[in-house]
Formats: sequence, structure tokens, C-alpha cells
Amino acid sequence: MKVIGLTGGIAAGKSEAAKIIRQLNIPVFDTDAAVHEIYNNGLGAKHLRELFPDAIDGDRVVRNKLYELVTKQPGLFKQLELIIHPLVRKSENDFLFALRSTNHQIAVIDSPLLIETGHHKDMDATILIEALPEIQKSRAMLRPGMTDEKFRLIIAKQMPSTEKRKHSTYIVKNNGDLTDLENQIRHIFVELI
Repeated sequence: MKVIGLTGGIAAGKSEAAKIIRQLNIPVFDTDAAVHEIYNNGLGAKHLRELFPDAIDGDRVVRNKLYELVTKQPGLFKQLELIIHPLVRKSENDFLFALRSTNHQIAVIDSPLLIETGHHKDMDATILIEALPEIQKSRAMLRPGMTDEKFRLIIAKQMPSTEKRKHSTYIVKNNGDLTDLENQIRHIFVELI
């Protein structure tokens, strides 16, 4: 089974690309969804309680409180990643292990930090979804709770698209409509399969 990495900066269209891939009957592991699950199922609270006691409510991690804490003390963000990334990786490995006993020829790992974490090296190919910076920002600002400051902080943590291109097998330019995005994605997966 081929494992394909899917990545892209904030509001570049990675989530839309993942929806299109799922419509092609290809399983997709969403690392963001895995983090949400870890924060809500007690596992995150168990592992983060000591370092972030103010961000824990019972068995849940309060995301906006956690975000406040790591924003005020950037050094804490690295510590958070050192705890959460292995938990997400275990969840991903479980997903892939379960798929290996099926007839799927291909699976996708959807991760905004695929290249930043070096995980792209574990993939058979990597797809980068990118959009012009002004399009990214206009899309991002439509999200609930998004502010200029929050957008700048997220962009600052992400590797620039110009650098990500160097580590990507396929580059999808998502500056048009959904039909254009779908055509590009379908073309890539016809080639991959």
C-alpha cells in the first residue's frame, strides 16, 4: 500500500483536497482531527495535566486556554509538540495497520506540518496544496475566531510554500474554484494508482 502525504499552509485548501480524495474512495488520516480527539478523549488531559494544568477541565483539554498559554510562552509550544506528536503518530500507525488488511492500494496522511516535522520522508509521495498569500489570508479570515494576529502567528509557525515545494512530489495550485482543485487532485491520483 502506498502512503501519500497531503500538506499545505493555512487556508490553502488542504481540507477541500482531502474531501475530494475521500470521494475517490481513498482513506485519509486527518492529523488535526486526531489532535482534537486526543484533546477530548482523556488522553490529552492525562499527558498534558502536569505541564498545562490551567488548560485541563476534567478529562478534556480546553483548546483556547492551551492556545493562550503557548502564545504567551513560545517555549511551551515545542514541549506541547513533543507530547502530542507521538500520540498522533500512534493513532496514524493504528489507522495504517488496520488498512493493510484491506484491499486499499493507497492511503493519505493529511498533515499541515508534514514537512516541518520531517514526516514527509516516510511517505511514498507528498502533495502540497498552495494558494497565493492574499487568497490564503482572505479564506482564513472567514474562519470563526480568526484574527490578523492569530493568522500571523500560524503563518509564522509554518514553513513557507517556497521551501515546502522542495520536498513535494506534486504541487497543486489552488487559486481557482473547486472544480479546478478537483481536476488537479483526480489527475494526481490517476497517476499514483
